[in-house]
Amino acid sequence: MAYLEQLGALTDELIAAVATLPGSAPERLGAARESALRTLRHHNFLRTNQFEVRDRLNGLEERFHVVGRDALAKALSKRLRALEPFEDKHTPDILHFILELSDRPTHNSKLSDLERLAAPQADSLYKLTWKDISREEGWHEDRALWRDIDYSPSSDEDDQDDARSAVSFESLTSASSVPDGYRSTAQDLVINPPGGKLLLDQVRESQAWRDAAPATGADGRSNKTPITTSQLLREALFMLGGLETTLFNSTCNFIPLYQLSGVSWDTYKALASSFAECGRKLAPLRKFIRTKEDVPLLQVFQDSLQRALRSFDGQLAAIQSRLVAVEQDVPVSLIGLLPELRPSLIPLYVLSSIVCQLQEERNAHAFRYLEMLFDAVGTAQMEGSDGTYKLLGGIFFDCLQIYLKPIRLWMEEGRLLPGDRTFFVSEASTRPPLPQVWQSQFNLRRTPEGNLHAPRFLRPAIHRIFTAGKSIVVLKHLKHHESARNRRDKAEPKMDFATVCPGHLEFVPFSEHFGAGFHAWIQSKHHTASATLRELLFNGFGLSRGLDALQSIYLVSDGARSDAFAEAVFRHLDSFSASWRDRFTLTEIAQEAFSSSVDTYRLSAEISPRGLPHSAVASRSSVRFSLPAIRLIYRLDWPVQIVISEESVQGYQAIFTFLLQARRAFFVLKHPILSSSSHISSGGGGAANDHLARSYYSLRSKLLWFCNTVMAYLTTLVLAPNTDRLRQGLRDAADVDDMITVHSEFVARVVNESLQGPKLQPIHDCMLDVFDLALRVEDMRRAETARNDEEDQEISRLSVMSSPVKTPAKGKKAVRRVEEEDDDDDEEDRNEREPDWGSVVGKGAAAGVSGKPYTLALGEMHADFERHLRFVAGGLRGVGRASRDEAAGKWDLLAEMLEVGIRGD
Repeated sequence: MAYLEQLGALTDELIAAVATLPGSAPERLGAARESALRTLRHHNFLRTNQFEVRDRLNGLEERFHVVGRDALAKALSKRLRALEPFEDKHTPDILHFILELSDRPTHNSKLSDLERLAAPQADSLYKLTWKDISREEGWHEDRALWRDIDYSPSSDEDDQDDARSAVSFESLTSASSVPDGYRSTAQDLVINPPGGKLLLDQVRESQAWRDAAPATGADGRSNKTPITTSQLLREALFMLGGLETTLFNSTCNFIPLYQLSGVSWDTYKALASSFAECGRKLAPLRKFIRTKEDVPLLQVFQDSLQRALRSFDGQLAAIQSRLVAVEQDVPVSLIGLLPELRPSLIPLYVLSSIVCQLQEERNAHAFRYLEMLFDAVGTAQMEGSDGTYKLLGGIFFDCLQIYLKPIRLWMEEGRLLPGDRTFFVSEASTRPPLPQVWQSQFNLRRTPEGNLHAPRFLRPAIHRIFTAGKSIVVLKHLKHHESARNRRDKAEPKMDFATVCPGHLEFVPFSEHFGAGFHAWIQSKHHTASATLRELLFNGFGLSRGLDALQSIYLVSDGARSDAFAEAVFRHLDSFSASWRDRFTLTEIAQEAFSSSVDTYRLSAEISPRGLPHSAVASRSSVRFSLPAIRLIYRLDWPVQIVISEESVQGYQAIFTFLLQARRAFFVLKHPILSSSSHISSGGGGAANDHLARSYYSLRSKLLWFCNTVMAYLTTLVLAPNTDRLRQGLRDAADVDDMITVHSEFVARVVNESLQGPKLQPIHDCMLDVFDLALRVEDMRRAETARNDEEDQEISRLSVMSSPVKTPAKGKKAVRRVEEEDDDDDEEDRNEREPDWGSVVGKGAAAGVSGKPYTLALGEMHADFERHLRFVAGGLRGVGRASRDEAAGKWDLLAEMLEVGIRGD
């Protein structure tokens, strides 16, 4: 509203200043005001501000003086003064338009450009006129040239010829002399040279055999029309050139209405059939080049065939010119024509067979002809056909250039041509997460039969091509593509026949030539991208540091850190505490244990749902229930996750679980037994107790030996050498795919050698039984010790009660108070150290041996250990001998290590 009020006030001032209307005429004032307001409000295209244009021009002139271009400023001022007498209402608009088009006039203006604005000088050359031409040619003296011609019919033939000539001349030279309604015909264009009629008659007579009716013999049968050798030769050349002929039909079969003069029918038939056979072999080529193809690969093949046929047609034309423009005596030989053409026809026959085979195959790929050409070039080389070898080789490499374009785009830019179905790389419809870019975003196309959708001769290099393109894609995600582009070798090896197949190496097979040349071409693009990505993974994103962290966490490369984590978890299990199931508590334990060797913010822990249903007692009494549920998670950078996949981390986790189970069994056995708290080791019970102690210590030492043997095998024979082998393999890997393969093979090899493969599952389960046996032995010992302590306490109490010596009341109370305090202190210490093992046994923690005498239980556990040990050693021997796996030798060595315990027993 403020704008409308301001506009109304200004309009009133304008009307008062411009219109001389009396104040006594309010109607006229209101009408003028409304008209002016309507005009101003609806006028969208305002005039250019001429004062602003003048200020800009003056400012530009001043700027020219400031920057030291005085000559340019003087020229601008001079032309502005020259423009003043010619200014009109459109001049400001024109000058404003020129100013808007100007581009940095201070730097780009040149005084030399003003010379182009000068008016052109008058043409001083002499102008040619028709009058001068007529005087020079003598037309002005030829009065018959301009006379009127009588077009009436006349009996005089000469007059008719003169009139026809005049009409032809007039129709060609002057449109104004053509009578109305006259239409020129082809006859008007005929030129009759001297003797032309005779020459035309000779031509018609020479071609009369084409339309001659066959003569009838004495027997009533029609005879063949005789032809000459020249006529048959010319028709054969026309037919080979793809033209229509009289002696051969459209299918290149000879027509049996003619016969060569002086030659028997059988001879003529054989000769004509040989020419017809050549034409039939060339017909598919000429038909194929006339078809319309949309695929670039087939288009370049058509172009190559067309050039080959054009060269052959040129040879046919040279033969014809040699026979037509005779410069010396030339024999006309039909039999000699085919040997002369055979070197040019043989490669065309091969190309024709490729075209026919391509058309016969159903759903043939666009690059199928490249495979056929590749095979044909190799065959021609082995046959020694040098001309065919060079021609087919040149065509093959010309066509290959089109197929190399998407390969070059993929390897240099990591891009695919949209809608290209001939290339062997395809892109997924959805974008996967960054860690899965390498594995999931791009795939190799395959046929329904499972073969690669690529030419056979390129399949050995498909892996490197595919890897180079994926490397570029990953480098783009990492924002390091420019560095790879700068390091790229600009000199790309040529892929043409002369370079790949040099003449001095004619005995080297074509496949070897092509393999070496294509390898050099691939290497110029593959090596740079792969080397850049490898360097970034190792140095920029910490692949080595990530491997160290994984080996420290999962493979127990740092024993002190692993022991700190494992013993903290084991203490929670032994105290029947459920806090180890809390992932936050477990994460805190893991981070505290590995804080000095890994980045703790990357480390976390969780509990698998399968470990939650078991009770605390069951979790403590078996390595199968609690420990496999513990999952340690170390988060790697996403580029490192390309090499270390989730499947590999699962293998790490399986090895970690097995090592944790072995450490669990070793942990419960390694603590020293205090003689003050154990009746087994006191020896105070006579020969029975000595035998029981020896039996227990014998079983305990065997279990400790078994756990030590397994741990030594895993650390010294499996993990250490394979880790060194992994490091060396990663250093020697050529690309990321090789690095992935090396790491995957490392994980699979370690899992297999650590007795966790499918073939060794029974042996692995038997080893877990031995670990559980260690827990049962220790549980029985503690339960037996707790039971003996209770018996001693009860005997001591009964003996005190039955003693005849009476203690004074005060003394009794004091003694009882001291005893109760001591008992409370001992109970508190015992509760801190271990649970009530009597109640544990009552709950079944002794794994089914509660209720049996301790001696009997020890004997059964001795028998179980011997049975498990023999099964493990014998199974490893059998599997090692029956398997050709690389790990068979290590399995056999572990069996030999375990058999020591059997023989020692």
